[in-house]
Amino acid sequence: MARHLITSALPYINGIKHLGNMVGSMLPADVYSRYLRQRGHDVLYICATDEHGTPAELAAKERGLPVDEFCAQAHDAQKAVYDGFALAFDYFGRSSSAENREITQHFARKLNENGFIEERAIRQVYSPADGRFLPDRYVEGTCPHCGYDKARGDQCENCTRVLDPTDLIDPRSAISGSTELEVRETKHLFLLQSKLQHEVEEWVSRHEQDWPQLASSIARKWLTEGLHDRAITRDLDWGVPVPADTWPELAAEGKVFYVWFDAPVEYIGATKEWADQDPENRDWKSWWYEADDTVRYTQFMAKDNVPFHTVMFPATELGVREPWKKVDYVKAFNWLTYYGGKFSTSQKRGVFTDQALDILPADYWRYFLIANAPESDDSSFTWEHFTATVNKDLADTLGNFVNRVLSFSKKRFGEEVPAGAEAGEAEAKLGEEIAGLLAEYETQMEALQFRKAAAALRALWSAGNSYLEEKAPWLEIKTDPEAAALTLRTAMNLIHLYAVVSEPFIPASSAAMRAAFSLPDDTATWITEAEAKALTTVPAGTPFTVPPVLFAKLTDEDLETYKERFGGTEG
Repeated sequence: MARHLITSALPYINGIKHLGNMVGSMLPADVYSRYLRQRGHDVLYICATDEHGTPAELAAKERGLPVDEFCAQAHDAQKAVYDGFALAFDYFGRSSSAENREITQHFARKLNENGFIEERAIRQVYSPADGRFLPDRYVEGTCPHCGYDKARGDQCENCTRVLDPTDLIDPRSAISGSTELEVRETKHLFLLQSKLQHEVEEWVSRHEQDWPQLASSIARKWLTEGLHDRAITRDLDWGVPVPADTWPELAAEGKVFYVWFDAPVEYIGATKEWADQDPENRDWKSWWYEADDTVRYTQFMAKDNVPFHTVMFPATELGVREPWKKVDYVKAFNWLTYYGGKFSTSQKRGVFTDQALDILPADYWRYFLIANAPESDDSSFTWEHFTATVNKDLADTLGNFVNRVLSFSKKRFGEEVPAGAEAGEAEAKLGEEIAGLLAEYETQMEALQFRKAAAALRALWSAGNSYLEEKAPWLEIKTDPEAAALTLRTAMNLIHLYAVVSEPFIPASSAAMRAAFSLPDDTATWITEAEAKALTTVPAGTPFTVPPVLFAKLTDEDLETYKERFGGTEG
C-alpha cells in the first residue's frame, strides 16, 4: 500500500478557531486520513500551531503573559478542542519548536549559499518610546478609506483594504500607544523569488492539472502577476532567530524570520518532533527527503493559504537545492460563511469550535461540515440548515434506523441476532445496491470530493430505510416471524456496515454502532464488495445491545436558542 503524508494548514496560535477554519483544513484532512488508514495505507497526518508573528506578541501583551507562556497555554487549549473534534493527528506540533528552528535556519543558509537571499536596506516605522522598529501590525490608526479607527498597518479589517503603515491617519504604536513615530532605515533579508519564477512555473505546470481548479487558478494568477522578492525577516522578539554564523549583524539586532517563511517549514519540523519522540522506530527524513517516489503528499487548506503553499514555499524548497518532498495534491477550499457574512476571530462573529462542542457532540458538526464543505464555491452556515441536516440525515435516516431495528428485534426476538429464513430476492437486490453505493462512496473519497462522498454515504443509510419500509418487519411478524427475523438480521448487518464505513465522518457514533454487537473477532477495517452483497458479517446468534440514541432531534426551541445566542441574520 502507498505511504500518504497529509498536512493541514497550521492554525494560528491567536485564539480558538471557528467552524470555517475547521472545515477549511483540519477536518477534511482528518476524514481523508481516517479513510486511508481504514483501506490499509501507511498514513502520517501532521499539523501544528503556527506560533510566530506580531499577533502572538500582541495577544500575549494583552493577556499580560510572556509570549512563550501564552503560546504554550494557547497550544494546549487548541489541542483540547481538536481532541474534542476527534481529529486523529499522528502529531500536533508547535512552530516554536527547536526542530523547526533548526530546519528553518538550515533552509535560510542554503538559500543564501545558492544566491537566493539578499540583504537590503528599507525604511520602516520606528517608535522612540518603545525603542524599536515596528512591524506593520504594530502600527495602528485610522483607515484613510473607511475611517475605521483600529486599522492595522498591513490591512484594515473593517473594509479589508491593504495598507502601508504610512497610509494610516494618526498612527500610533500598538505596544505603548505612542504617536511619536519616525521612519528610519533598517536592514532585512529578502528572498529573491524573482530568480525562481521560471522554476516555480515549471513545477506548477507539472502538477496543476491534477489539482482542484481553485488551487491551480490561484497559483497561476500569482505566477502570471510575477513573483516579487519578499522580505523574510522582521523586528520582533518572538520568532526563529536569524543565525549569527551567517548574518552576525542582523542577529545582533535581534532579527527573526517572518512567520510565513518558517511556518511551512514546520510541516517538516513537526514530523521531526514526532520522530524525536521515538527515534529508534521513526524516521522523519523518509517522509520528506528523497521521498518523491515513495510518498504521496496531500495538503489541505482554505483558499487564502493557497499562494503560500503552491508558489512561495515551493520556491523556497526549489531554492534550497536539496531533494525535499514537495506537495503532490493541494485540496483547497472556499469560505464557509455565517449567514452570508465572514466568520471573524477578532470580532467574535459566528460559531467557534469550543462553543460548538459545548452545544452538541463532535459528530453532529463533523457530518454537517463535511456534507456542506465549501469545495466548488462558498457555502453558508445557518442554524436553520444545520438543524434540518441533523434532523433529516443523522437523527431520522441513520439514528432512527439503528434504534428501531435493534429495539424491535430485542423486543420480539431477544438479545441475540435472530436467524430467520434464508435470504431472498429482496436481500439480493439490496446487496447489489449497497455494493454499488459503497463503490461510489470509495470513488468520491479517493477523489477527495467530500460533499459527493457525504451524499454517497447518506444514500447508503437511505437504502437501509427503504429496505426496512419495503419489508415492514412490524407487519411480517404477524404472519411470518421467520421472514421478519431475516429482515432484522439483514438490517443489523447494515448497521455494522454503516459502523465501519461511516467512521471517517462520525467516529464516535460509528464506534457505538459497532460496539452494539458482541463480535469477538471483529477486526474488519473496511467492507469488501462481496461482504456488502452478502450482508452476513454479523451472524445469527450474535449477542447485541441497544445503544443510547445516536442523534437527538433538534427542536424549534433549540433553533431559537442558538440564533439568540449567536445571531441568525444575514451578514
